[in-house]
Amino acid sequence: MKIGILQTGHAPAEVVDTLGDYSDMFMRLLSGHGFDFETWSVVDNQFPPGPEAADGWLVTGSKHGAYEDHPWIPPLEALLRDIAASGRPLIGICFGHQIIAQALGGRVEKFSGGWAIGPQEYDFDGTPITLNAWHQDQVVEKPAAARVIATHPFCRNAGLAYGDTVLTVQPHPEFNAEMVDSLIRHRGPGLIDDALLDDARDRLETPLDAQTFADRMADFFKRTTS
Repeated sequence: MKIGILQTGHAPAEVVDTLGDYSDMFMRLLSGHGFDFETWSVVDNQFPPGPEAADGWLVTGSKHGAYEDHPWIPPLEALLRDIAASGRPLIGICFGHQIIAQALGGRVEKFSGGWAIGPQEYDFDGTPITLNAWHQDQVVEKPAAARVIATHPFCRNAGLAYGDTVLTVQPHPEFNAEMVDSLIRHRGPGLIDDALLDDARDRLETPLDAQTFADRMADFFKRTTS
């Protein structure tokens, strides 16, 4: 099964040598499930010819806002609508979660309550799952077709599902402690309050359920195409 990765941003240059770019983190997260991968760096205006270019699709995180005026966002939204209409499985993470919601009729905003960073416990339909977060933007109005599958006191629309073929979540299962530490050091200062950065740094070794969620992602891809 071929998974097309739509890369909507780049990891900090300081970690690329050790952790790779965002696409590499997802390939590592989903390794062992028999997938083949191809990446299109849509943030650099590199787009696939259409939904048929892969069996399933994954949209990465980004430092950009879904509501920002970038030339690659309108064609990305059109592609996401085409993928959703095709019935191919589609997963969105963080920015991916937000841009899919926006493309399908929802609304994304910079959250007035501030940032969520580091390990967070989410309620996935009654099951607690701890994953790393790094965001201020949120889906503040979900599309009519979406149902909420994960919540957090800070983020009510933390996970959305659209029928049986689209799954999106706000947290980052692909981010390990090293990655969040890098963001704290290289992107946090001057952007996020020091006390919040310090608190996240103190919690970096919190056990995560990243592999559990990776298995859920893999099952979603396989089940939807079976």
